[in-house]
Amino acid sequence: MAIILGLLGLGLISCFIYYEYNVSPVDKSSDAKIEVVIPSGMSTDNIAITLYDKGLIRSKFFFKVYLKLNNASSLKASTYLLSKNMTLEDIVKVLESGNSENGDVVNLTFKEGQNIRDYANIIEENTSITADTFLAKVKDTNFLTQLISEYWFLSEDILNSEIYYPLEGYLFPDTYQFVKTDLTSEDIIRTLLDEEEKKLSPYKEALSNLNVHSILTLASMAELEGVRDEDRKLIVGVFNNRLNRGMNLGSDVTTYYAFNEAMDSDLTTEMFNTYNPYNTRSAEMAGRLPVGPICNPSLSSIEAAINPTDSDYLYFVADKNRNVYFTMSASEHEEKVAELKENGDWIW
Repeated sequence: MAIILGLLGLGLISCFIYYEYNVSPVDKSSDAKIEVVIPSGMSTDNIAITLYDKGLIRSKFFFKVYLKLNNASSLKASTYLLSKNMTLEDIVKVLESGNSENGDVVNLTFKEGQNIRDYANIIEENTSITADTFLAKVKDTNFLTQLISEYWFLSEDILNSEIYYPLEGYLFPDTYQFVKTDLTSEDIIRTLLDEEEKKLSPYKEALSNLNVHSILTLASMAELEGVRDEDRKLIVGVFNNRLNRGMNLGSDVTTYYAFNEAMDSDLTTEMFNTYNPYNTRSAEMAGRLPVGPICNPSLSSIEAAINPTDSDYLYFVADKNRNVYFTMSASEHEEKVAELKENGDWIW
């Protein structure tokens, strides 16, 4: 009995030592920040492997045991800054809380339909990078030439001197996580271009027979003109019909962009009649697309530009509820506009 009790005691002591060893910091003297990315859907096994490979935990097996013992199953996908002087308890606590304990991690949300100027303001508000610094990088010819050589969907079309911001339309709108320490404009641009590449890759074969710059330009217009996928497909079809007939596209959203006006402001006859390579209301832009995209479009708008709906429509107009009405002649279009105004549904 004494021997058995002695062995049990030794076993308990060994378990205690093993436990304390594995929950203790890997290196108490190291407070260097180590970036750990936990993507959505990563398994517990792969999280354990990631932490072990980064030198943050002593045992992959014990990490999983610890999670079960402490009922810690809701580890959140995020980008973390961890260090080797953290205990296992501290690490798991951070993984459970998401980014609330990672003050050096920033989420940047870029929405569909926002343009490069909007992006620059968001970056300035949330990082140490100024809007001017970001915009300067977007226009850096040497940088752009390098990017063209690396990304298959970028071409020399973006180097047209009349384009306001060469990467307009190419920076995919989404929510991204960045570590603010030493974050640069190039880091942000490349991350967004990488995401654009992922989104465009399934359409690479179709785009090989099309001009990507033109597709993204059409997509950017459809993004701001329509809300529903079916409307956007028809809108692109209307634009194609008008281009084929040598008509100007007559899209107000291009005029807003051309003159850097807010979308809720009034446009003037003078603006409509002023030539600008973006302003498709101008008679001189007959049969021509804008020189480049006017915003960063969603995937659904890009799909609409790649696979538009064919029709005989030449005109469309939206009401204040963003319902879009399509017509085949100028007279029908004017009748619909008059009807919307009479019924109080006119957008203005």
